[in-house]
Amino acid sequence: MTKFLLAVHVLAAIVAVGPVTVAASMFPPAARRVIEAPDDVRAAETLRLLHRICQVYAVVGVAVPVFGFATASNMHVLGSAWLIVSIALTALAAVVLAVLVLPRQSALVEGGTDGRTRQATIQLAMFTGVFNLLWATVTILMIVRPGSTTGA
Repeated sequence: MTKFLLAVHVLAAIVAVGPVTVAASMFPPAARRVIEAPDDVRAAETLRLLHRICQVYAVVGVAVPVFGFATASNMHVLGSAWLIVSIALTALAAVVLAVLVLPRQSALVEGGTDGRTRQATIQLAMFTGVFNLLWATVTILMIVRPGSTTGA
């Protein structure tokens, strides 16, 4: 059962978190293109698509910690320091996405940034970078797992 849970956890991370990190990273430059060419319908459509990808896959991404907890419980590692740090960083990444990235994307898609759109894209790029860095750190912790018995 542990192997199944681990496989679903890893697949969910790849399928859900991967698209969010890529689409969120592509969003600020796409928003700048819309700012520079407000009549470019294709650029506006791209922006809406990237935002939609982020929204949908953020919801699908809930499967990652759900199956992560199930896997950790089966492996009896819920009290391990590396896992606790990973859980905290995952929660922080979720907050960054839900509170700092997605609302700013929505504002840019709707055009409601009070004339500070260029600055808004720069700030969004920074928050997106923080989100991506948090996920990269969690991924490394999941691979290295300090104190693990796998010999890695």
